[in-house]
Amino acid sequence: MKARVPALTPLLRSNAQGDILALLFMNEDQEFSLADITRRVDALPATVHREVQRLVDSGVVLDRFVGRSRLIRTNVEHEFHRPLSDLLLASYGPKVLLQDLVATLPGVEAAYIYGSWAARYLGENGPVPRDVDVLIVGTTGRDLIEDMARLAEARLGREVNATRVSPDDWAQAGSAFVTTIRSRPLVALSQTKATP
Repeated sequence: MKARVPALTPLLRSNAQGDILALLFMNEDQEFSLADITRRVDALPATVHREVQRLVDSGVVLDRFVGRSRLIRTNVEHEFHRPLSDLLLASYGPKVLLQDLVATLPGVEAAYIYGSWAARYLGENGPVPRDVDVLIVGTTGRDLIEDMARLAEARLGREVNATRVSPDDWAQAGSAFVTTIRSRPLVALSQTKATP
């Protein structure tokens, strides 16, 4: 079965390719092992290996071996580096950036992107999302969540709306807001303890 073209950017082959590229390009000063990439983008090892090999073959990313570990990094000297960085930040960047930012927050049981960005990521066609909606399930203080949203806005160049719900409200779907969110596309930002 042929994979659908991503609705976030039809220039890429798959969401896995977009997630891998965004991870590498948004962390261009770091190297990642194939195992790290697989874990971070939540893709099958064979998929990661295949996509990384294509990127290495094209020169967009570089690899080196340390013992048996293959380390991958962005090729900042590639002529397409800057335009690709901009495209990836605008399309797949919200997931990578918000995963990293949410991981620094205390009291998070689960976190999701919802709304138009999540819908595009999961294949619903439509216009480019103008904002990113984030749901934090947990006990994190609202001031910390707002600080996280402002950091994300500064990096992404678009509005980031962050909302917190309690673990009980999420589990029981006790409000119309939670019921609505749970019925729409959700993209997990964390290893969730609370199921959608």
